[in-house]
Amino acid sequence: MLTYGCDAAHSMLGKNGSVLTKRSINMRILLAIDDSKFSQAAVRTVVAQVRTKGTEVRVLHVVEPIAAYISAMTPELILSVGEVDEERKKQATKLVQRASQKLRNAGFRTSEVVDAGDPKVRIIDHAAEWRADLVVVGSHGWKGLNRFLIGSMSEAVARHAGCSVQIVRIRNATKQAGIRRSRRQR
Repeated sequence: MLTYGCDAAHSMLGKNGSVLTKRSINMRILLAIDDSKFSQAAVRTVVAQVRTKGTEVRVLHVVEPIAAYISAMTPELILSVGEVDEERKKQATKLVQRASQKLRNAGFRTSEVVDAGDPKVRIIDHAAEWRADLVVVGSHGWKGLNRFLIGSMSEAVARHAGCSVQIVRIRNATKQAGIRRSRRQR
């Protein structure tokens, strides 16, 4: 069985030399999602590539607070920011529940978390705090100015997480983006 990262730290030898584990699961996967086709592909990838036995998947969505953006642009909207954030958290909870249900239907043990903050930071923090063996994220495949301005969440997680990271890409989306760019350049 393929294992990632930290399992050795969670086991010890018994009297007869057999390995005793401190937890009943062999692998902890943190699946960080947003409401995109790229995250849907990440869910499908976990279902298709990972054994369900002994695997727990924690589905995480991080809601970025909009207060900083709105207060800088339109201070008069600050009063409704709390309501907007609450609605976004409700939508995020439904999103996480749907993904978790798909995983449970496939036979995985799951847990669900909705958090607020910078997704790059919170995903890395959750992976460390939960002692994940693997983080799975979808890649939007942004290039150029979008990548510079928005940043690559998947790249940041891959660089800074303390465990293995799998970045799921959709091949056709990347090809389509390249085709659109080449058409615009004509």
